[in-house]
Amino acid sequence: MTDMWGQGPGQGPGQGPGQRPGQDPEQGPGQGPETGQGQGQGAGYGPGYGPGPGAGGHGPGGPGGYGPGGPGGYGPGGWGGGWAPVPPPPQPGVIPLAPLGVDRILGGVFKTMGRHAKPLFGTVLLVYLVLGALVVGAAALAYAAVSDDVRALFDQAPHFDWDHARPVFVAFGVVWAVAMVLLMTGTAFIQSACTVVLREAVLGRPARFGAVWRHAWRRTPSVLGVSLLMALIALIPTGLALAFLGAVFVSLISHTAAPAGLLFLLFAVTLPLTLWVYILFLFGPAVATLEEAGPVQALRRSARLVKGAWWRTFGITLLAGAIMFGVSLAVRVPLQFAMPTPSPSAYGPGTTPSDVLKTMMPDLGLMMAVSMIGNLVVQLVSSVFGPLVSSLLYIDQRIRREGLAHTLDLASRSDA
Repeated sequence: MTDMWGQGPGQGPGQGPGQRPGQDPEQGPGQGPETGQGQGQGAGYGPGYGPGPGAGGHGPGGPGGYGPGGPGGYGPGGWGGGWAPVPPPPQPGVIPLAPLGVDRILGGVFKTMGRHAKPLFGTVLLVYLVLGALVVGAAALAYAAVSDDVRALFDQAPHFDWDHARPVFVAFGVVWAVAMVLLMTGTAFIQSACTVVLREAVLGRPARFGAVWRHAWRRTPSVLGVSLLMALIALIPTGLALAFLGAVFVSLISHTAAPAGLLFLLFAVTLPLTLWVYILFLFGPAVATLEEAGPVQALRRSARLVKGAWWRTFGITLLAGAIMFGVSLAVRVPLQFAMPTPSPSAYGPGTTPSDVLKTMMPDLGLMMAVSMIGNLVVQLVSSVFGPLVSSLLYIDQRIRREGLAHTLDLASRSDA
């Protein structure tokens, strides 16, 4: 299986079967590169790039010399000459093709969001509009099917008739289930689309709306499978937490001993384990999209890539989450304080709450519209920010371990 750049998983540029990243194709298995570097890593370059000029290899000088010059001379003109500067790694797109620091990863994400805003945010907005229309349509159909029962329940209030309530619960329970399936499918599609756009951004190519949608839709079932498997893992601590709260509630109202302590202990043990597994599988959607792997294969591949870099992956993911949380607070908190509140003079003799609401309605309607727009912008940004960070972390790990930088450079040149 090869990825979308033509490189097989775990295979460096120009590698044959059984060769390590950075190994000379003419060397047999078990032989390392002559430079002694396990991954062919030169100064200033990522895996897949050889040593730069003057970086440990003999240049055009005489025997025993480094760089141009006579025998035994260093640099141009012999002793006292300067080292040739190491050229920077190529950068056809939003990141340099070399191992990335935190600043490069976050910078690459923000550059991708700026240069490819239309396919990114346009895709997310369109998906949300379609999901909203489908859910509203399903709710309308459900209400039309049980409208008589709904009216009967309101007419008989405060009395409760289970014969009328049962079809209402069933109908809207089906709507909720349909909405959850649609939401997970839409989220999987957004994750795949963000990964496709990031691939084009790294290669310095334009991300065309139609091409992004076609490829993302083709990989959505696999990404959805990855998301479902990860959701099942997350259900373990969630279920234990709910069981713990339920046990505490039962203990309070019945004055009986419930196994709340045991449930809390299980929750405290499973929560860090679940977090550990979640980070191991973080690259699953990117692998499923870019390497066209199935759900289980994508999770296994993600675990192999994250192994040895778990804390780095966790730290950068946590930092990205903190950034989005800060952006959300920066938008929503001022809007909350800007919401109009009734003045004490509004409550006069004989004034009803509906009268107060009418006086507030012009300002309240405007602020609610502004708040909805602000929340929509935050939701759009957060929907693409997380997938872009995890996908760029995946690319960075492959650059570090598999020499993907050279393959990306060749792909960008062939498309230039």
